[in-house]
Amino acid sequence: MIELKNVTKRFSDKIAVHDLNLTLEPGQVMGLIGQNGAGKTTTFRMILDFIEPTEGTITWDGHQIGPHDKQKIGFLPEERGLYQKWTVEEQVLYFAELHGMKRADARTELQRWMKSLDVVGKMTDKVQKLSKGNAQKIQLIATTIFQPEFMILDEPFTGMDPVNTELMMNEINRLKKQGSMIVFSSHNMAGVEKLSDSLTMLRHGEAILQGNTAQIRESFGRTEIYLESPISDAELLAIPGVETIRQEGMGREIHLTDPAAGQSVFTLVSSSGYVPVFAQQSPTLDEIFRREVAQGGLTNV
Repeated sequence: MIELKNVTKRFSDKIAVHDLNLTLEPGQVMGLIGQNGAGKTTTFRMILDFIEPTEGTITWDGHQIGPHDKQKIGFLPEERGLYQKWTVEEQVLYFAELHGMKRADARTELQRWMKSLDVVGKMTDKVQKLSKGNAQKIQLIATTIFQPEFMILDEPFTGMDPVNTELMMNEINRLKKQGSMIVFSSHNMAGVEKLSDSLTMLRHGEAILQGNTAQIRESFGRTEIYLESPISDAELLAIPGVETIRQEGMGREIHLTDPAAGQSVFTLVSSSGYVPVFAQQSPTLDEIFRREVAQGGLTNV
């Protein structure tokens, strides 16, 4: 178990992270979200002991994270760090051996990984010849090939198309099922919602949302309706509790101030007969993220 207790990090007069508490269990994925500068990367660097917290403690199974533990950590930084003139094989086997993996085992695993992630290229290709997406896959392979017990993935899906994002998510889920603890940051809220058992949202270094992902969504109430109906906006806006309406694809997104207003909306639209689509649900994680950012104001810290 990874545990952060009352962790604070100050840089001179700036507080980057304030009184942060996190717990991550084996076989669990946590999404760490927030604007750029919210404290996510600083948190990762403290866990990895690149920098020390000003206050608080960070432990693995009750003890401070030491050199032996670091052998069991896979870290994918936001700033990619592949050696461009090395071959894929040289690159991955080097990192695997650093973490105690036998070279022959690493070579076999590399072949499997390249197939499962559909890497376009050969093991003997130099990294500099790979496309950005394929180089990113190799970086993930180098991070995970030794089956780390704990993984930190900083923006793992940046620049990836939906198909390759799905492939990477499948591999992350496979490692989760094998018992790895995984914490990752991403601006892809759909990906966070799909992968994460729990999430922590930081704003100005403080945790403002924390807990089970589905329960966080439900806590905001079923205040969103997706509707396909000929009923006019004016008729819908006349219903108490209907706050805003916007076009979305073939239909409209209706935001309610009170979930109970959904009954009145449904009664109105169904009175005219067939309703192609009516779906009332909690706001998506993307909508929650935008709402919380707007309430907190912008920051470039």
